Amino acid sequence: MLQGLLSFIFAFSAILLILLILIQKGKGSIGIGTMGGGSQMLFGGSGGQDIFQKATWVLGAILIFGSLGLAILKSKKQTVSYTQQQLPVQNTADVE
Repeated sequence: MLQGLLSFIFAFSAILLILLILIQKGKGSIGIGTMGGGSQMLFGGSGGQDIFQKATWVLGAILIFGSLGLAILKSKKQTVSYTQQQLPVQNTADVE
């Protein structure tokens, strides 16, 4: 259940991150992000980060921590299944 939810959030944030990066404008180009209104700067027009940049940072953090969480969940699941298996007991005789 939890692994499915984390997988969905991971995939959804990856798709949103790709779309958000494609929308942003580059340093010397106009990008799709400049269409439809003025600039939406968070801390005034003179500096700060664009809303798209803030959202990119947040989605990037979600993607990194989501992958870390999925890896931890997967490793715990493998450890539990490995320790629950019955290992055959071998009778060893003293070899002289």
